Amino acid sequence: MNMALFDRLSTVQADLLVAFVPAEGALPESTAWIDENVAGQISQLRDTAVFKGGVAQTLLLPLMTQDFAQAVLLVGIGKDAELSDMQARKVIAAVAAQIKGLPYESVAVASAALTLKGRSESDIIALVSQWLNEGFYNFLGFKESDAEKATKVASLLIQGSDETALTIGTATANGSAFARQLGNLPGNVCTPSYLASKAQQLAEEFSIDVELLDESKMDELGMNCLLSVGHGSDQPSYLIVMHYRGGEEGDAPHVLLGKGITFDTGGISLKPGAKMDEMKYDMCGAASVFGTMKAICELKPKLNFTAVVAAAENMPSARATKPGDIVKTMSGKTVEILNTDAEGRLVLCDALSYIERFEPKSVVDIATLTGACVVALGSVNSGMYANNDDLASELKAASQTAADKVWQMPLDEEYQQQLDSNFADIANIGGPEAGSVTAACFLSRFTESYPWAHLDIAGTAWTGGASKGASGRPVALLTRYLLAKV
Repeated sequence: MNMALFDRLSTVQADLLVAFVPAEGALPESTAWIDENVAGQISQLRDTAVFKGGVAQTLLLPLMTQDFAQAVLLVGIGKDAELSDMQARKVIAAVAAQIKGLPYESVAVASAALTLKGRSESDIIALVSQWLNEGFYNFLGFKESDAEKATKVASLLIQGSDETALTIGTATANGSAFARQLGNLPGNVCTPSYLASKAQQLAEEFSIDVELLDESKMDELGMNCLLSVGHGSDQPSYLIVMHYRGGEEGDAPHVLLGKGITFDTGGISLKPGAKMDEMKYDMCGAASVFGTMKAICELKPKLNFTAVVAAAENMPSARATKPGDIVKTMSGKTVEILNTDAEGRLVLCDALSYIERFEPKSVVDIATLTGACVVALGSVNSGMYANNDDLASELKAASQTAADKVWQMPLDEEYQQQLDSNFADIANIGGPEAGSVTAACFLSRFTESYPWAHLDIAGTAWTGGASKGASGRPVALLTRYLLAKV
């Protein structure tokens, strides 16, 4: 889809104009211009309460008058002078939901009418372009009716003047769509080998460097903890490494690490059957890293960025790791695996040790790690842990810019004792209390040589139930975080 900016609605030729209508008070400039050209029909619709202008309310007017041939979509923005990010997201989602199914090839969105609390014009352009594009996402490839989902919209115009903001918003949405597509794929398609092939495709498309460490290479390196997770599966595990080199040669990279458990049965510590299908989403951390790499490759910032994915499938079998088994990590520490369903930290810890060879400026891991984080924060905030205050502050700032929320959780030394083991250096679970915290504490033991943060996205990576689907978070946060490093 072609994305572009325009200045004034009166100068635009488009099949459909999207105009915003407040519930009360003066109409915004673009809406007022349309109203003047259609003999006050918009004002009349609002005055008679046919269209009240409530937040995200929509009304399509296919033909206003013979002299004004363009169709108009009215979208309510409520009574508040400034919208919150949540309200604005609802408004833009309503716009996208309406226009993607309409038979119009070109659409102009008079987004200058939107005022968001604490947001600059550039912020609004980036967010509107991102959210509109995200609203066009469809999961395709598995239904006979997929052809009917193709949108007719070929050109989407947004009001404003900041081309950079438009580019950032569009690239972020493309990265988010990539992450969502990977997340939504079934486990029989999206295997560790499939993720490795996607890395190779990115290498071909954007000329990045890719390394694929197979099980033989990981065994040579002593990555027994990562390998233990995939023992019960017929699918081989991989450590996938992608290098984007846009900065100075030899400059140390910023690293993102994604948990890529392509399906998680829990292993021998088998999960309950209800909702187990959603465990295809246990690779959404990896998906977000892939999505961020795609966004960064499109934006071409001047920095060095390495993306690492620890990919495995956690299955029960005669070869599977058992509760009580002890394995040695790449770092030399031994782990007593008390619960094979606490497998994410097992693949990540060896990957965190491997990352040391890059002498990274920073490392952020992203993982659907614990149900405990969902209990603590629900689906609004991703949980954030960090061993470095500056890194935590940078992630919080990126979170605010991207409207992709995080909440910093504690990483106090006192929690570490919950991971004591009678038989090994560390246990892989810490009991029923503070489960998300003790998972982060486990990871922290492998990050002493660099600034590190952990994002637990178990509550934010996907939605379950009737609206089941991957969210694409936190691609927006991670993209903004990296762009701020330039």
